[in-house]
Amino acid sequence: MMNDLNFTNRRSFIKKSGIAVLGATLASQTGFGSPLFSSAKTLKVGLIGCGGRGTGAAAQALAADPDVVVTALGDVFEDRLEGALSALTNIDAKRVKVDKRRKFIGFDAYQKVIDSGVDVVLLTTPPAFRPDQLTAAINAGKHVFCEKPVAVDSPGIRTVLAAAKKAQEKNLALVSGFCFRYDLPTRGVFSRVLNGDVGEIKTISTFRNGSGNWSNPRQPDWNDLTYKMRNWHYHNWLSGDFIVEQAVHSLDMMSWAMGDKMPLTCTATGGRQVRVNEIYGNIYDHFAVEFGYANGAKGFHFCRQQEGTSHRNTVDVLGTEGSAYINVGMKYELSGKTNWKYEGEKKNMYQIQHNELFASIRNGTPINNGEFMTQSTLLSIWGRMAAYSGQTISYEDALNSNIALGPKFEDYSWDMKWDDQPVALPGITKVI
Repeated sequence: MMNDLNFTNRRSFIKKSGIAVLGATLASQTGFGSPLFSSAKTLKVGLIGCGGRGTGAAAQALAADPDVVVTALGDVFEDRLEGALSALTNIDAKRVKVDKRRKFIGFDAYQKVIDSGVDVVLLTTPPAFRPDQLTAAINAGKHVFCEKPVAVDSPGIRTVLAAAKKAQEKNLALVSGFCFRYDLPTRGVFSRVLNGDVGEIKTISTFRNGSGNWSNPRQPDWNDLTYKMRNWHYHNWLSGDFIVEQAVHSLDMMSWAMGDKMPLTCTATGGRQVRVNEIYGNIYDHFAVEFGYANGAKGFHFCRQQEGTSHRNTVDVLGTEGSAYINVGMKYELSGKTNWKYEGEKKNMYQIQHNELFASIRNGTPINNGEFMTQSTLLSIWGRMAAYSGQTISYEDALNSNIALGPKFEDYSWDMKWDDQPVALPGITKVI
């Protein structure tokens, strides 16, 4: 069971808040046969968000199933769309059938892609757009690949919860971009952790330390919104801050190891030490977070994006009978009661996501990742909220916050004026 975002003991809260619960039948796959697609039917794919990740996702969709064709592209920037089209055409021109009528530019391009007759939608726009675009795709009866994170704030999380529930009811596939869930070595570690091979988990710590990020210099013909959209990851209302946009992978692995049980409390700190130039918008460059679980276990997460610093991408799980350790791309092992290390094959986890997505559609057992994709995204939002405010925040307060970071989805236009909020100041900034 989803644990209803750990709602097992919180059903009265959920009823009062009006949040849609995915329910006991939402697991890794739904249990109902899909009548939509036979093995012989060509699956039409539409890409919404034509940057590097979106282009990669579309290429992986083509590789996943010989009867997949890309028929529609949408983006707010024409150069992004044309770049994706060129790259995909070079991969397999016969299966990229995007004519002028199905190249959509603008803030409404997502809806035009959805309405163009596609069967599967790939959502790879900046995270701020994810909740409403996912809702539109599910409402239209489309199977979805939805990049991580799935929202940037708590209102967005509740929107995604409702969309995931509707996807379940409609028997639609919903595969998230939490790619480590599809990584064979990582699956090997966590299957053993969840089997009890390290005993009861007492602590888990994750690190995602790296260097800075890219930046696109302002061009003469760009207005303020264009500049921010071209550098969306530096603006928390578009990205959620880097703990949400990037380090959420680490928090997803924490949640996975804990059986996707949500903690009760979160305390955090963070700030900007080296990202002080205005080109960095209003995000932090480091976070340190502690989660407290009902059984007394503690989850710790540390992340930074600072040039010239050491890199680290690890997960350490300490249990009563042993430990597990992941150094992403390098080591996957258990020690203690069980001594084990991964020695199996290593395949492209991004490709596995799409292989399993399209296979599930063909088999009539569509995958639904709605459970963990919302939980893991909420963990990252919750950590940011605790760091921004300097307060210890409960699960209920984090989930039920009505503070939105950005404008309403329907208000986006190139004439829109939206200033960044001031850089958060702990003890002053309000998040509830």
